[in-house]
Amino acid sequence: MEVNPPKQEHLLALKVMRLTKPTLFTNIPVTCEEKDLPGDLFNQLMRDDPSTVNGAEILMLGEMLTLPQNFGNIFLGETFSSYISVHNDSNQVVKDILVKADLQTSSQRLNLSASNAAVAELKPDCCIDDVIHHEVKEIGTHILVCAVSYTTQGGEKMYFRKFFKFQVLKPLDVKTKFYNAETDEVFLEAQIQNITTSPMFMEKVSLEPSIMYNVTELNSVTQAGECVSTFGSRGYLQPMDTRQYLYCLKPKKEFAEKAGIIKGVTVIGKLDIVWKTNLGERGRLQTSQLQRMAPGYGDVRLSLEAIPDTVNLEEPFRITCKITNCSSERTMDLVLEMCNTNSIHWCGISGRQLGKLHPSSSLCLALTLLSSVQGLQSISGLRLTDTFLKRTYEYDDIAQVCVVSSAVEVEA
Repeated sequence: MEVNPPKQEHLLALKVMRLTKPTLFTNIPVTCEEKDLPGDLFNQLMRDDPSTVNGAEILMLGEMLTLPQNFGNIFLGETFSSYISVHNDSNQVVKDILVKADLQTSSQRLNLSASNAAVAELKPDCCIDDVIHHEVKEIGTHILVCAVSYTTQGGEKMYFRKFFKFQVLKPLDVKTKFYNAETDEVFLEAQIQNITTSPMFMEKVSLEPSIMYNVTELNSVTQAGECVSTFGSRGYLQPMDTRQYLYCLKPKKEFAEKAGIIKGVTVIGKLDIVWKTNLGERGRLQTSQLQRMAPGYGDVRLSLEAIPDTVNLEEPFRITCKITNCSSERTMDLVLEMCNTNSIHWCGISGRQLGKLHPSSSLCLALTLLSSVQGLQSISGLRLTDTFLKRTYEYDDIAQVCVVSSAVEVEA
């Protein structure tokens, strides 16, 4: 009968511990009315409890710190830190010790060891310590692989590994909405939701624009000469709460002058989000490049460069229009026609020649009109005809103006 030899025990012991900050201990209050049978007993016990805050015993506010009792959650964008210790449990000297720590993700394997050099020897009851750090950039299953190789006094080479599996969760849900303005400006609304179980301090939420745009943050207001955040003085985001951030992107001058830049899919930029949780653990996420589908303007685009907000009834006012040939190949010969509506009347010559407009070029027109009806009136009735192709482009509801009685003084 063949007997398998007993498995040889290793001389070294490997221990791995995740390094996290402590948490605040929260006491669950147990109280009752004074007229009840226990009387003031429960309240007195809470007042004597060292884990409660004096004067706020029933608010579940703790002032004691507790060490982590489990591995805890790891979220995307946080830094994973771990303490690795190899201890010599034997009574003999071990030589050529090599400790290696790798992190296996769904897409790659990363070496996290601080040093790849072997330790010459390790005496009994001595240990080799190492601390590893890694900024988590992938969601899903991660496996920490710790491998130890060494040589015994008898010259035998030994090797063993241990695996530590953990999940990386998504901390934030980010949704974006785009609004394309007539002036080539793009407004971006970013909805950020905290989908963790603890509050977050939003340290920074900024938009890094692409090379084509300049960005203006619209998340603050001016009060008493100071810039104040629209979210208040405290930047905390409670679990499952959502906050909307707004940004305005305007094309740089060298790109705005080129009509072709507004066509097709345009890269806007990416969001940079930095937060802190618990006792200051920092996390950071950067979105991929945000893209929006630019609106199509056809061959000819009409945009407003200047228009008053409020005008007087039956008094002429001026607007400035910009006409752009969006074609990259064809020169246009344009004729401008102005058609009156029930409330808006154009002042000037209709059917006049604007001349030739070359590809990707623009011209500005100053037009005069007046309104015969009070209230919010829509400017309509412009027609552009390309005499080469005999094609007419109609422009209605270009903009709106507020028409008031001439007795009301209009601020300049």
